[in-house]
Amino acid sequence: MIKTHRLTKRFGDNTAVDGLTLEIARGEVFGFLGPNGAGKTTTVRMLSCLIGPTDGAALVNGYDIVREPMQVRASVGVLTESPGMYNRLSAERNLLLYARLYDVDDPARQVAKYLSMLGLWERRQEPVGAFSKGMKQKLAIARALIHEPQTLFLDEPTAGLDPAAARMVRDFIEELKTEGRTIFLTTHNLDEAERLCDRIAVMRSRLIAVDTPDALRIGLFGQHVRVQIANLSEAHRIAAAVLPAVKEVRVQNGALLVSLDHPDRDNPALVNALVSAGAQIQYVQPSDASLEDVYLQLVGNGEAVSD
Repeated sequence: MIKTHRLTKRFGDNTAVDGLTLEIARGEVFGFLGPNGAGKTTTVRMLSCLIGPTDGAALVNGYDIVREPMQVRASVGVLTESPGMYNRLSAERNLLLYARLYDVDDPARQVAKYLSMLGLWERRQEPVGAFSKGMKQKLAIARALIHEPQTLFLDEPTAGLDPAAARMVRDFIEELKTEGRTIFLTTHNLDEAERLCDRIAVMRSRLIAVDTPDALRIGLFGQHVRVQIANLSEAHRIAAAVLPAVKEVRVQNGALLVSLDHPDRDNPALVNALVSAGAQIQYVQPSDASLEDVYLQLVGNGEAVSD
């Protein structure tokens, strides 16, 4: 569980995070989106007690980040954007070191568990300096999990990885979702956020919006269906537009893009009206805005949510 109230961080005259208030449920995968310099990494660093806030308050796993930083650090795992490992040590020795720092019961067993889960067991004796970036990222994830934290902060976990390594990391995060951990994920990969996250927040120093991807899509763009018509004409557009359930009709790439409040309920009436107008319908399919459309709309507008 994570709860913040007007959490703020200033560096001199620059306000990196301005009055952040949000609540993340236990077991939720929460996406934190925003352009470079939006305050995402600063937020992660505050919540994991790597830096202190200038103002405001936050609880992580029930611990206060100002009064109980040691308890917070013990209960979270952190993957930074540029994870530092001891390059001269083997993968196994790196993890054993961190397992002992966290006072993990049976460190060797725990190290073997995560090296095996992440496909690194056969390379465990090799120095980390010889690993590829993807292998180092997997090892850093293992380090973040070695003490079985309640909450996991992942800061750009697939940044700079090749497609195969990025897919492996995403698959592993999906596996972690089933274990009931709270996962706080910052990413620039919007497809990744949509696939993995229960809710997302869009940030630009201040919180702009927070909700599920579907709710943000519908709130900004409504729900649309695409009706492909072989003999499309203006009469068909008019026939759709006059229906009470239809909010908007546009012609797009040789099809009708129709905005409806409740497509499942209203599609039959739409199809009947078009057929009555002589339309030769080839297919009807949902045509939702992408998360990228939502993100660009929110960041371009930039109006913060009210406290």
